[in-house]
Amino acid sequence: MRKSEFFGMPRAEAVALLAGAPVVHLASTNERGEPVLRALHAVVLDEAVWFHGAPVGEKAEAIGRPAVIAAEEVVATIPSHVFDPERACPATTYYRGAQAHGVLEAVEDVEVKARVLQALMEKHQPEGGHVKITADDPLYRGAVRGIGVVRMGIAAIDGKSKLGQNRRPEELTRVLEFLWRRGAPGDLRALELVRGANPALPVPGFLSGPPGARMLCALGERDVAEACALLAGSYWNVDVPEDRLARAHVGAQAWVGARDADGALIGTARACSDGGKFAYLFDVMVAPRWRGRGLGQALVRLVLDHPAVRGARRVLLGTRDAMALYRKFGFAERGPRASVEMVLERQ
Repeated sequence: MRKSEFFGMPRAEAVALLAGAPVVHLASTNERGEPVLRALHAVVLDEAVWFHGAPVGEKAEAIGRPAVIAAEEVVATIPSHVFDPERACPATTYYRGAQAHGVLEAVEDVEVKARVLQALMEKHQPEGGHVKITADDPLYRGAVRGIGVVRMGIAAIDGKSKLGQNRRPEELTRVLEFLWRRGAPGDLRALELVRGANPALPVPGFLSGPPGARMLCALGERDVAEACALLAGSYWNVDVPEDRLARAHVGAQAWVGARDADGALIGTARACSDGGKFAYLFDVMVAPRWRGRGLGQALVRLVLDHPAVRGARRVLLGTRDAMALYRKFGFAERGPRASVEMVLERQ
């Protein structure tokens, strides 16, 4: 089997990778035929890649010429000893990359230029904090007319996703276990990407759960809405606005969950931790139809073993009605303490 068959990327995934990249690379030639390679900010709109720059210079000289605009993402570095205790050769990097091909065109229409510049702001400054860019606003009129905007229609796009697809199942299981134990920034997301690229891979022991539940070790922003819906009505979140609950989940050092065969989120748990002394367990919730099947235990087990939590000497939580669940993991009610618990309440 050729490597392209192992590592090929669907077109939609390649476009999404290019569109989401904070920085892309432009490769083309100037009017003298010399190579041009530049890093730049870009957006993908209407089946084209757009970027801005000075109206003169190397990028401007490439207008009218064939070009490639590429993006790449380093997913994880995998050391050789994961595969072989002696040989250095198996050391590798898992990554995703996409490159679009087309011809660069100068954009003259000021309305189109303003739209592209506004899209760039929305991508790189999503919080807003500025007046919207329009071609007729006196605040921007001169800048929009003076700046260069370039379009490259996507004539072709291809991508490569190297995530262990050429490895045997037992080798990939070692990769997953290594990423889980190392727990470096990005490792747990890498773990889920490797699982997604190798759907036939057996479930590793640390992600075991009840039949029909797919345990997940790295939830993120795309899971926020479902998690908030799952937690709606919980007694400990009665006075917590949804936007604050969402920020709490995204900001947690550990956030795990589970989905059913249809892809619906059926369980969630998160923790905050300093990695050494203390961790606090929050928002453990199981969908009503899944209660009594062991999913709650699987979530607690997973979050306690999370790289951000497993080294904490003391793990705290608060509950009114789930003491029996947590006692199974060694939690015990605290008696009177010499120290006084103090709380700063903020709106």
